[in-house]
Amino acid sequence: MTVTATSVGASDPKPSPTTPSAGRKWRARLVPAGAAALAGLLLYVSFPPRTLWWLALPAFAVLGRVLRGRSWKAGLGLGYLFGLGFLLPLLVWTGVEVGPGPWIALVVIEAVFVALVGAGITVVSRLPGWPVWAAALWIAGEAARARVPFSGFPWGKIAFGQADGVFLPLAALGGTPVLGFAVVLCGFGLYELVRLALRARRTGTLHRAAAVAGVLSVAVPVAGAFAARTLVSDEAESGTVTVAVIQGNVPRLGLDFNSQRRAVLDHHARETERLAAEVAAGRAERPDIVLWPENSSDIDPFANADAREVIDRAAKAVGAPVSVGAVVSRDGRLLNEQVLWDPAKGPVDTYDKRQIQPFGEYLPLRSLVGAINETWTSMVRQDFSRGSEPGVFEMSGAGVGLVTCYEAAFDWAVRDTVTAGAQLISVPSNNATFGRSEMTYQQLAMSRVRAVEHSRAVTVPVTSGVSAVIMPDGTITQKTGMFVADSLVQEVPLRTSQTPATRLGTLPEAVLVLVAAGGLGWGVATRLRVRRAGGQ
Repeated sequence: MTVTATSVGASDPKPSPTTPSAGRKWRARLVPAGAAALAGLLLYVSFPPRTLWWLALPAFAVLGRVLRGRSWKAGLGLGYLFGLGFLLPLLVWTGVEVGPGPWIALVVIEAVFVALVGAGITVVSRLPGWPVWAAALWIAGEAARARVPFSGFPWGKIAFGQADGVFLPLAALGGTPVLGFAVVLCGFGLYELVRLALRARRTGTLHRAAAVAGVLSVAVPVAGAFAARTLVSDEAESGTVTVAVIQGNVPRLGLDFNSQRRAVLDHHARETERLAAEVAAGRAERPDIVLWPENSSDIDPFANADAREVIDRAAKAVGAPVSVGAVVSRDGRLLNEQVLWDPAKGPVDTYDKRQIQPFGEYLPLRSLVGAINETWTSMVRQDFSRGSEPGVFEMSGAGVGLVTCYEAAFDWAVRDTVTAGAQLISVPSNNATFGRSEMTYQQLAMSRVRAVEHSRAVTVPVTSGVSAVIMPDGTITQKTGMFVADSLVQEVPLRTSQTPATRLGTLPEAVLVLVAAGGLGWGVATRLRVRRAGGQ
C-alpha cells in the first residue's frame, strides 16, 4: 500500500505571525491609532501661545479620515487616542507644582469625553451630510465636559484656540459653541472634499449631493465668519473710561508665593503709588478706575487693619476707585472676593467668585485625594465657598463686570455679568502658581474670545502676568511681561448693546446638542436596519 503526500496533514499550514497578511493587519491597526494621536497633537499645536489656529482644520480632517466607516468600538479607542494627543500637552501646566499624577489623572478622565464623541462620529459617518452631524457631536461633547464632573472643566474648547483666526467673529453670533462648531465642521468638510475628489479620480464618477454637502461644510462657516464681522465693533456707545491695570508681581514663583501674602499686597500698593506719582508728574494719564488682580490681598482687609491701611493709602494716592482681589473670611465662609475700594469711603461693594476651581479652591473627595496626594490636602486646607450673584461694580459711572480667573472658561459666568449691566469686563487673575507655563496664554486667549462674544472691552489684571487690555474686537492693545511689576493705562469704550450671542445664551449650544442627538439616532437606526436586512 502506498501513502500519498496528501493523506498526511491535508489542511493548509496556518500562517505564522510574521507572514505579510499578519503584518498588514498590524499596520491596519497601528496606522489609524498613530494618525489619531498625531492629529490630537496637531490640534494642540493650533492653541496659544502659538498663532497657528488654522492647524485645527487638518487636525479634524485627519480625525474624520481615521473614524469614517469604522465600528463604534474602534471609534471609542481612536477618539481616546486623539483626546490624549490633544489634552496631554495642553494641560501639562496642571502638574507644574503638584507633580505629574494629577495632570495625568485629569487628562485620562477628560479624554473619555473625546472617546465617546469618537464613537458617536463613527455612527453618523455614513449619513448624508455627515460632517454636520459629526461637528455637532463634538460640541455636544464639549457641552458635557463643561458641566461634569465637579461642575465641569471647559479648558480646551475649540473656540479658545481661535483668538487669532478668521472664524473669531462667529463668537458674537452664537458664542463658543457656534465658533467651535464652525471650525470642526470646516475640518471635517475638507476631508470630505478630498475623499470625494480622490474617489472621482479613481472611478470617474462624482456623487453630486455629497460633493455639495462637502462644499457647503467649508463655504458656510467661512462665509458666516466674514458676515459676522458686522457684529463686532469698538465704537463707544456710552462714553469711554480710562482704566489702569496693575500688575504688582510676586516675590517667588510657584505655590510658595502664598506664604508671601504681605509682600504681594505691598507690591500692588507700591505699583499703584508709583503710577500715582507718574500721573502727578504728567507722565501718565489719570485713570478713572484701577483694577488689581485676584489674590492681590490674601490678607483679609476687613479683619486686618494693617492691610486695610495699605489699600486705603494706595487708593487715596491714585485718586480713583480700586477693585481689589482679596481672600475674605465672613460668617465662617472663606471667599475669593473682589472688593470695590473707594478712595474716600473705603470698601463699598463686593463680588464673590461663583465658579470655584476643584482641587484648587476646594477639594472634592477630600479623604480619598488625601490618601493619594498629601500635597493637595496641605495646599487646600479649607474649601472656598461659592458666590451666588454676578458682580458688576459701578466705578466712576462705568459698569465693570467681574469674571475672576477660572470663571473666564465658563460661558454662563461671563454672559451673566453682561446681562447684569457690564459695559466692560475685567478678568482679575492669579497665575503665579503655574510659573511660566502656557496656561497664562491659553487663559488670555479666552478673554479675547469673550471680548468678541459680548462686544466688550476686556481688561486682564494678573499678579505676575500676562496682564492686558483687549478691545471689543479681540485685539490686544497693551500687555505686560511675565514676573515684572508694571501698569497699563488706556482709554477704552463703554458698550451697552448686546450681541446675538449675549441675547441667545445657551440656545445655540442646545440646538447643536439636539442636532447631535438627532444624527446619532438616525445613524443607529440606519445601522440596525442594515443589520436586520443582512440577517434576512
